[in-house]
Amino acid sequence: MAPAVAARREGDTFQARIFWLHAARLLDPESGVSRVGFETGPKSFDDIRIVYDPARCPNDHYGKPVLREHIQCKWHVTQGSYGYADLVDPAFINASTRSFLQRAHDARRVVDSEGIGAPEDVGIRFKLLSNWMLERTDPLRDLVSQRSGGIRRETLYSSRTDNSRFGRVRKAWREHLKIKEDELWCLVQTLAFGYDPRSLDELRGDLDERFARVGLRRIPANENAFPYDDLVFQWLAQGRRDFDRAGFREACAREGLLRLAQNGRSVYGVKSFEHDFDRLEEHCHAVLDLVPAFDARYIRQDDDWRSTLYPRLKTFLSDAARAEPRLRLALDAHTTLAFAAGSIIHVKAGREVELEQRVAGRQIWAADDQAPDPAWPTFATETVELRPDQPDIAVALGLTHDVAADMRAYVEASLPQVGRLLILRPTTGPGSQSVACGRHAAGLADAATDAVRTAKAGGSALVHLFIAAPNAFTFFLGQRRTALGTVRLYEFDFDGHGNRSYMPALTLPLPPAPSADDPASASSAMRR
Repeated sequence: MAPAVAARREGDTFQARIFWLHAARLLDPESGVSRVGFETGPKSFDDIRIVYDPARCPNDHYGKPVLREHIQCKWHVTQGSYGYADLVDPAFINASTRSFLQRAHDARRVVDSEGIGAPEDVGIRFKLLSNWMLERTDPLRDLVSQRSGGIRRETLYSSRTDNSRFGRVRKAWREHLKIKEDELWCLVQTLAFGYDPRSLDELRGDLDERFARVGLRRIPANENAFPYDDLVFQWLAQGRRDFDRAGFREACAREGLLRLAQNGRSVYGVKSFEHDFDRLEEHCHAVLDLVPAFDARYIRQDDDWRSTLYPRLKTFLSDAARAEPRLRLALDAHTTLAFAAGSIIHVKAGREVELEQRVAGRQIWAADDQAPDPAWPTFATETVELRPDQPDIAVALGLTHDVAADMRAYVEASLPQVGRLLILRPTTGPGSQSVACGRHAAGLADAATDAVRTAKAGGSALVHLFIAAPNAFTFFLGQRRTALGTVRLYEFDFDGHGNRSYMPALTLPLPPAPSADDPASASSAMRR
């Protein structure tokens, strides 16, 4: 292979591996990186683009937020160094007409024209990343901050004359660019320089460690082929240049690259509605997207609960349970689906389950997450004999708010086969803080199961469930579905776009296809 071709291939490999070092951080929920681009951005600074979350972005050496970096990667096959004069020499970057400094000035103008403010005012940096170091005796070495790689302007302008050590730098750059002193002052604030002395093999080793932490497939060191190097160029050929967290995770999933993170846990998400600012795809290993079956929170076709949604949920969770001895689930889903999920990964499934619960942010709840506390509220039980000659039982579980009145109104109007109402409320009263943690939720699920079995008195009555509770509790209750017998779940029109009442959703275990006179096949009030 000709030396020039080898150098080009190694340069591409260097660029690809630097991309993966930054892009892998998109899989780390604690990382400040929000987007990473490849071959996108201003000309000559389009090798890699990194966009940071303003709330978690790094600061430069002045403490000013760095919101975006445009990186030019410069790989050399031999060791070397460079200084301030090389930045005005096109040959330094293998160009014939435009120098690094001219290209940086052009890039600054392009970004400035985007209308988001001057780059130096909005924290945008143009960075040269090379395996060559700054020349030890060159003035540029004393100008570059070892913290951020940016230029210390107070040092550059520490003398007034062009004949001083740093004055010669200002003069050379100013005359080369044909700009005035104030323009140079603004430009140098946007420049940064990075030195990466690692060999390509060392970069691969560091990638292996990062991939292990974030859950990307690792390539054994004894294998010569490293498919990540080529993959990013394949994506480029397909027009995929820019990735946010969700897009990058999806792209990696399609390539079969996602694995369990070291010291972490794969998260499996189920969604039937979407959160505006916290999409499951941004942090989940895999997501079952049931949103298209709904119009906002209202199911489009009543029979989908039984014919489509439950089978898809069962397949998804069964596959996850086979892959993981301890599962972590994120359920941005209707109460019915949370219960159904528990019925699939039931208490005898041999799997421990953690749940992401949205309580003052995102918390991890599990049946063993805390020691029991006798101060936790239990259930206050109320029984109402409505129609003593009817076999079914309707159960109101009002943990977050009291559902008893709405349940009774619906039962009296629509469920003549219900003879008894069982109302379970927290002893401290319903509210968002009525369930303390995962262990508390699991204990309440046990208590509710015992109360229902007592109310049934060994009978085989159908249990109608009306639940207002954290999804973690509903999941744990679903895990005990066998002890409850046959149950039917109901969804309430909380948003007021239907009839402000309940309608049946799913009966478990699945019955035969419902007939026309089955209450479960009635027109859904969950439809607009």
